[in-house]
Amino acid sequence: MKAYGKKTWLIPDTYLDSISKNPNVSHEAICVINTSDTDAEIKLTLFFEDRDPRTDFSSFCAAGRTHHIRMDKLRNANGEPIPRDTPYAVLVESNTPIVVQYSRLDTSAAEMALMTTIAYAVEE
Repeated sequence: MKAYGKKTWLIPDTYLDSISKNPNVSHEAICVINTSDTDAEIKLTLFFEDRDPRTDFSSFCAAGRTHHIRMDKLRNANGEPIPRDTPYAVLVESNTPIVVQYSRLDTSAAEMALMTTIAYAVEE
C-alpha cells in the first residue's frame, strides 16, 4: 500500500491536566495512521518552557494500522510518565511516513471539553 503522510510532525500545544471532575480522566492522545507496509517506530521529543527536552519516550504503529498514543499512559524505559500540569510541545519522528492527529479531553471543569487538530507536518 502507498505510504501517506510525513516522517516529522510537530504539536506545539500539549498539556496533561491532573484534575478530573467527572469519571472521564483528562488526557491527551497522539493518533497515528500508518498506511505503509513498514512498521512505524515513533520517537517523541518533549519540549518544555523551563527545562531541557526529553528524548526518552517512544511508541510504535504497525504497518497498515492505527494507534492512539495515550500520553497519560505513556512511560519511558524507566517507567516515568509525562509530567502533568506542565505545558509542553512534542516532536513526533517516524522511520516511515505517518499521519498525526492530536486530541485533548479536558475534564477539569464540570463540563468536558474536547479539542483536536492535525499536527504540523514538516516538509521533507
